[in-house]
Amino acid sequence: MNSADFLGQFSQLNIVVIGDVMIDRYLSGKVDRISPEAPVPVVHLRSEDNRLGGAANVALNIQAMGATPYLFSVIGEDDNGKLLEQLLPESNISAKYLLKHSDRVTTVKTRVLAQNQHLLRVDREDASPIKEPLAAQLMEQLRNLLDHKEIHLILFQDYNKGVLTPGLIREVMLEALRRDIPTAVDPKYDNFWAYRHVTLFKPNLREIQQQVDPHLKADLPSLQAAAQEVSRRLGNAYTMITLSEKGVFVASKELSEIIPTYERTIADVCGAGDTVISIMALGLAAKMDLSTIARLANLAGGQVCEKVGVVPVDKHQLAKEYASLVEHPFD
Repeated sequence: MNSADFLGQFSQLNIVVIGDVMIDRYLSGKVDRISPEAPVPVVHLRSEDNRLGGAANVALNIQAMGATPYLFSVIGEDDNGKLLEQLLPESNISAKYLLKHSDRVTTVKTRVLAQNQHLLRVDREDASPIKEPLAAQLMEQLRNLLDHKEIHLILFQDYNKGVLTPGLIREVMLEALRRDIPTAVDPKYDNFWAYRHVTLFKPNLREIQQQVDPHLKADLPSLQAAAQEVSRRLGNAYTMITLSEKGVFVASKELSEIIPTYERTIADVCGAGDTVISIMALGLAAKMDLSTIARLANLAGGQVCEKVGVVPVDKHQLAKEYASLVEHPFD
């Protein structure tokens, strides 16, 4: 498969992204003195940058690859919610399926940086589960979309911020199974085992250690055993475990392998998991083989780590890197 092939396939796809959206806020400045009030640096603020985060970043990555995302989530009736509604159309993503509620707080992760060094993060959020009427309203909107638009995959982006309740997960999964739509999930602790019969299950190594075996090692036999346990409990078709600097592990009934990372200059790992699940979901929706999808996702995750802050994948750079990998697989 050449690079033009997957770019062309991705541009035809419609992907539902449902989960926790947030704003990633960056306050950047310069430090040249310590506060007289406490032994902490004084940051002279130079700029403020607001970026799409969480499920919104997943939608952004899907859009950046040429596909069409449909983003479902809940935000607060606050200034940050209004800002998020502005940021989405600026990135050619519709805010139509964001529900607003006065009881919710729009999640914002504020990072303070100086001289490109991360000094502090402050989180503003309400992580309590959304109430059943909101979940029912989301489900009604999703069914309406599925009735009128061909959707090629439903992607759950779970950050444990309250949107993906066990009941909503179950209803969405049942709808997907009834309509024969593949599904993918990037899970977190609270609902880790709620995604029964999901097509693709993608935890990271720390998450799988917490849930399966705290002593699990990043070697092939250990990861194969973990994938078998996941498959036994969830009945999923594919498992992917991201291994940070060691690459990614993928498994299905037919294969299991560790795909190593490629040499990069790492600037920031924020958002890499969002990028990986986005590319995996697109490849799955396009019916590409698992090994190829994993290599693309591995390249994409590494690419965004070269840049500071949460950024989407560059599809043209990814195409070039994939073409180079195919031409020189052992370099």
